[in-house]
Amino acid sequence: MDTALSSQWRVLSQPLAVNPPPRGMDRLWLQTAGQLGRLWRSPSRFLRLADAILAQAPAHRHLSDRQLRDQASELQQRFRLGRDTPADRHRGLAILVEVAARAVGMRPYREQIAGALALDAGCIAEMATGEGKTLVATLPAVLAGWRGRGCHVITANDYLAERDADLMGAVYRFCGLTVACIAPDMAPADRRRAYHADVTYGTNKEVAADFLRDRLIVSGDNRLPALMLDRLIGDRRDRLGKLVQRGLAAAIVDEADSVFIDDAATPLLISGDGPNQVQIQAFEAAARLAAALEPAVDYRVLPERATVDLTAKGRTHLARLAAPLKGVWSGSRRREELVVQALVAKWVYRRDQHYVIAAGKVVIVDEFTGRLMPDRTWRNGLHQAVEAKEGVAINLPKETHARISFQRFFRLYHQLAGMSGTVAESRNEMLAIYGLPVIRIPTHRPCRRTVLPDRVFTTAEAKWRAVVSDVRRLRATGRPILIGTASVDESRHLSERLTTHGIGHRLLNAVRQASEARIIAGAGRQGSITVATNMAGRGTDIKLGPMVAERGGLHVIATQRFSARRIDRQLAGRCSRQGDPGSTQVFISLEDELIRKHGPLMAAIVRRFPGRGHREISNTFWRRWIQAVQRRAEGAAFRMRRHVLAADNWLDQQLGFAAREI
Repeated sequence: MDTALSSQWRVLSQPLAVNPPPRGMDRLWLQTAGQLGRLWRSPSRFLRLADAILAQAPAHRHLSDRQLRDQASELQQRFRLGRDTPADRHRGLAILVEVAARAVGMRPYREQIAGALALDAGCIAEMATGEGKTLVATLPAVLAGWRGRGCHVITANDYLAERDADLMGAVYRFCGLTVACIAPDMAPADRRRAYHADVTYGTNKEVAADFLRDRLIVSGDNRLPALMLDRLIGDRRDRLGKLVQRGLAAAIVDEADSVFIDDAATPLLISGDGPNQVQIQAFEAAARLAAALEPAVDYRVLPERATVDLTAKGRTHLARLAAPLKGVWSGSRRREELVVQALVAKWVYRRDQHYVIAAGKVVIVDEFTGRLMPDRTWRNGLHQAVEAKEGVAINLPKETHARISFQRFFRLYHQLAGMSGTVAESRNEMLAIYGLPVIRIPTHRPCRRTVLPDRVFTTAEAKWRAVVSDVRRLRATGRPILIGTASVDESRHLSERLTTHGIGHRLLNAVRQASEARIIAGAGRQGSITVATNMAGRGTDIKLGPMVAERGGLHVIATQRFSARRIDRQLAGRCSRQGDPGSTQVFISLEDELIRKHGPLMAAIVRRFPGRGHREISNTFWRRWIQAVQRRAEGAAFRMRRHVLAADNWLDQQLGFAAREI
């Protein structure tokens, strides 16, 4: 049996115990150590090393392709034997400067090499949109691939995984490496071959799901000698031979903030059909009972906590309504849980914002990217409650066989690094949870983005009127405009308003994500107006068309502040790439979701002022107050992620499964 499978068995068969998040003095010490560590892992240090590497690169220009391949092969042998030194890694990057220029026509510049050095040092590199992060990830991936244990490059979606693997494949092959991509519909045998490539591209969802499936194979009584014996005697069960991965040696995560922060609290589950068909009838009955309860009397909606509380009167009323029913309705606890889920589905989860109906099914919409997630479901009966609310077929609740959170899964890699355009705000969390310092790499060319002051309005109606008016004004200048909305419903609403005013535009939301990259790529053409859901098209550069730079470049309009400053910066970062001119502005109303959830009291007071109407209230006070509300939302989200990690640790201690020691 090869050592890679043996190593993978050890990872899969042991409890996934990780250290809890540091608190108190431990947390203070970690932050202090992180500050000291930044002196060593500083951008200026990586830039100086990049200059030295670029000074070596011209020596390889006169070499033939064969000679360049021979030098790469010589280095590969040193890496595979574990004898590589910092000087070898720097020499390898110098070779890769010439390889990339010949293989894909891209010669890495100083800042890209600095980013690659940061990744190779186990950091998260913050690099602005348009700085060529696809090429940056390729350079340390080659170094990791040379070590012979495999490297996973994690991308934001399946389209980008396939695109980047194809685009950079020539670089890997020139360096004597194999490259593959994990697709959602791949058979196990094809997945196994893909994971045994030197560099494997895929999404966090696909890679983590394959890890869980492998873990299920070796769980229980499957001790290593028994698994080895199955293989040696040719037992058709050969459970070890069914593993698709060969270990978690190294990972480079693109859009690291999305994976490590936005998806951190989302557990990945391997599940099968549950045994109880009676539950479906219970969800339908819960929807009927919830409709019979009276708001503000029988229950209170708590949007900031995304839940509903039954009052004492509501519990009594519910018990009376459920009295004729039998089974689960006889117990007060289960009865109230079912009805509360139905009320949450009714009042908290909105169609075309949190989910859409596609092909007669409830499909979740990612809150941060606006993309559809057809393979995900809400837990604890919430998904079935939403299905009952919408009157579509209720799917049988799933029985969980294995689970892992993404923040826990990525901590299992021996070598981990990441990159993103917006991660500095979360530098302390990245260091505390993942042990990854954040390094801000400067842009290759000076940023020429103009950030206009936020405009604040009392009502959503006033905000939408102002957005349309601003679009009409800017359209006359010929500048392209990208408008970011928070939900599918808002994108449709704005699209209808623009159509009413005779303003031609293109609409991109979660329902039309098949054409996502093509629409976003064309958003920089002269006179183009694009309405997009949040960060749809993330990972696709927007290049300015002819004569657009002279008119001021792309103008980005955000139609609200999001629950994290990173998301605001992501949208603003769509303009002014690679030194292009551009501008951005945010339009906010006191009826936006952020305000409703995390600042409802002040918003309610303002709405009660006499003669408030639909008006603008932009001033320094309101802008600072909204920033404070946003920080409150970020704190709440961080606490939730910390609780998820604590729950993971508890599950490991109480309910974890593993093979017995040998």
